[in-house]
Amino acid sequence: MRETGVSRSVNGSDHGVPPEPAPPCDLVTVPARQGLEAVDILRLRDGVGPVLHDGACHTLGFLVPPGTAAGWDVPGSACTETYGRGLTLGTAYDGDGEEDPEEAVTVIEPPVMGTGWLVPPEGAYAAATDPAVLRAALGEAARTIAAVDRCQ
Repeated sequence: MRETGVSRSVNGSDHGVPPEPAPPCDLVTVPARQGLEAVDILRLRDGVGPVLHDGACHTLGFLVPPGTAAGWDVPGSACTETYGRGLTLGTAYDGDGEEDPEEAVTVIEPPVMGTGWLVPPEGAYAAATDPAVLRAALGEAARTIAAVDRCQ
């Protein structure tokens, strides 16, 4: 299991491990259509980090390194500091009533309320998406969407 520096909790029990502060991260949010296209582009290039979707699936959020928000200027998107709020690491068990570490599954809660994982941290290629790579993928996604819309 990869160490993330976040708290481990199972049903409120810390199993002797004191909670640690969640790692800071910024969050780039984009409309879902552009975000889904960007996720596909980033997956093809092994560059996608964790990605969130809102409950209604209107927007996607890309976790990016802290400090990204200070210089983010991509039209049609926003970048906010989340400071890792709400990001916790827990372990879910198979429900047989016994805690068997061999059957344990890592569960990481999204850092933003009302969201779910499109690309969970354990399925991502990186802990966060590189902002320059994300910027390029969002630009390519916008051009692809514009081309498709012109053809309709």
